[in-house]
Amino acid sequence: MPASTYGYGSAATAKPSPAHELKTLVLSRHPLIVVESAEEQRVEALVAEVAADLRVHRFDWTVTRGLVRAGEAQAVYGTEDPATLARTIAGLSVEAIFLLKDLAPHLSAAAGPGAARVSRALRDTAEAFSAPGRMSTLVIAGTSVDLPPELDALAVRYRLALPGPDDYRRTILATMQWLEQGGQARVEVQSSDVDAFVTALNGLTLNGARQALAHVALEDGRLSRDDVGRLAERKAHALRDEGLLEYFPPAENAAQLGGFAGLRGWLDRARTGFTPRAAELGLQPPRGLMIVGVQGCGKSLACKTVARDWGLPLLKLDAGRLYDKFIGESERNFRRATELAESMAPCVLWIDEIEKAMAQGSDSDGGVSRRIFGSFLTWMQEKKPGVFVVATANDLSALPPELLRKGRFDEIFFVDLPVADERETILEIHLKLRRQDPATLDLPRLVAASESFSGAELEQAVIASLYRALHESRALSTELLEAEMRATVPLSVTRREDIARLRATARERFVPVR
Repeated sequence: MPASTYGYGSAATAKPSPAHELKTLVLSRHPLIVVESAEEQRVEALVAEVAADLRVHRFDWTVTRGLVRAGEAQAVYGTEDPATLARTIAGLSVEAIFLLKDLAPHLSAAAGPGAARVSRALRDTAEAFSAPGRMSTLVIAGTSVDLPPELDALAVRYRLALPGPDDYRRTILATMQWLEQGGQARVEVQSSDVDAFVTALNGLTLNGARQALAHVALEDGRLSRDDVGRLAERKAHALRDEGLLEYFPPAENAAQLGGFAGLRGWLDRARTGFTPRAAELGLQPPRGLMIVGVQGCGKSLACKTVARDWGLPLLKLDAGRLYDKFIGESERNFRRATELAESMAPCVLWIDEIEKAMAQGSDSDGGVSRRIFGSFLTWMQEKKPGVFVVATANDLSALPPELLRKGRFDEIFFVDLPVADERETILEIHLKLRRQDPATLDLPRLVAASESFSGAELEQAVIASLYRALHESRALSTELLEAEMRATVPLSVTRREDIARLRATARERFVPVR
């Protein structure tokens, strides 16, 4: 099909476009705007659109070229130097938007004594732009922009959100045209397929989306709806490389959970909160749940089961990955993670070991934990309904009490050590996963031998017994498994006091998963 026939619908949205928001800031006479984004090309296109709409000049600055007026090839002499740049801008009489791409590193204390001169010159320029009747604006862009306090006081920060559906549709269209016109690959995509591609690319930068599309098309010389799954795999790798979130597509989520009947029943009821009928009754969709309990008893599997049963992608946020040694970066990491989750809605966001990010009563991190905790509470109240949060916790004593009160989560479940029938189910699952027939073993005997074992300990007993059977060149037997169990000292023994304390805390406060 010819490239010119590719079409897509434009979804209506009440939220103003980035161009409208930036234009409003410029018209409001903000002399200094900070745009934090890893997508420099998007920022440049955005500034170009606003400048054209307002009919003002546009200048771009990089440390390698200096200050260049849009449409011209020659830079203003000597403006590669940041201090000279600021003085030059102040001396221009034109109304313009000045996009400064590489300036942030030259304003930090690490840049040496010259940083103070650059900061002073920019401050003078920004104050001059604040004068009545002047419509010129400095836009400082970068992945992470920290300004000196005196300059930060004059600045307004604009967070460029991740691309929306229409941005992805335009990128998909342009990439398909490039592939077909250049003879790079056959494009066999119908207009009705584009939304599936948009869903698969949600959460990537536009450049990342282009690269993912080109990669799957060039691998076999063909782009079709069959590539949607491969795009999801590429996205999973990209998010994993970024280090904040781990992505599990619905097709790859094969979690098997033994027991947890109480949790499953709640999930069945909660699912109705996303239906049109619930909206008609004025009911908000569920925000999320927390699962606390004994280590190794299925909290992680429960998170995966929520996403699998609801047919949604799962995003895992390891709370420990949020922290960064640089001031402000931990908070930025949290914002980035939640923005990614919202861009990929509907999805399940699994916050693993939430107490690591929001531990109470510690000043050793300079207040970072408290700030992230405050940001988390605010986000939980304001987030998009399509992001369902499932948080897990092992250590209740480290969690702020505010997080455990009713209303923060729709429900808080407690996971205890599995009882006899649950241990039997867990053993059957792990035996079948390793191609063993549970009918050949005396399961009641093994269930009795595994009293007070966690699910993880049951799995490890099966694995260790199979290794021994392989080593001794014989079939797995009840005796082998029982011997392994007898040799294991379970967590319920090694941490008896901690588990007793956890049970006492949870007994009257939380809902059992059974």
